[in-house]
Amino acid sequence: MIDRVAALLDKQECIELVHTLARAIDRCDADLIAACYHPDATDDHGIIKGSIDEFITAVIPMLQSMQRTQHNITNILVTLHGDEARGEAYFIAQHSITDNSGPVEMFAAGRYLDRFTSRGGAWKIAHRLAVYDWTMVVPASGGWDAEPMRSLLQRGQRGPGDASYAHLAGH
Repeated sequence: MIDRVAALLDKQECIELVHTLARAIDRCDADLIAACYHPDATDDHGIIKGSIDEFITAVIPMLQSMQRTQHNITNILVTLHGDEARGEAYFIAQHSITDNSGPVEMFAAGRYLDRFTSRGGAWKIAHRLAVYDWTMVVPASGGWDAEPMRSLLQRGQRGPGDASYAHLAGH
């Protein structure tokens, strides 16, 4: 029974890394992104490939050029192999951007194929491959940015000013 409980805890730690990384990306939190990976990790998002430091250096300015993003994680499978685990997590990512036609919503969906390793008792991502299954671009509705909604809704922010940081810290 102990082995099954230990396996469940290991899998849950890997799953929480996937969710934490999605949050870090949407908040443009470079430190939180780095905390999800081992220092020698690599990431392959197609347009950005390389070390985790190269990934962070490239992805943060790209994300900051967008009005907002939201990465939704759905089906997650994790298989354990000793101190290594493999994961497949489905995602749907929404990006509010401006292109030649004006404000648009770009959606990308696919799967993150993660290799996790446990070092010193802590699971982290050693490598991530983003596999894209479909994309879609639609005109932005503008309802979110127009009054009265602009003033009525609590707005998400990039970085530690977002309400989630104080909330999760218990403040």
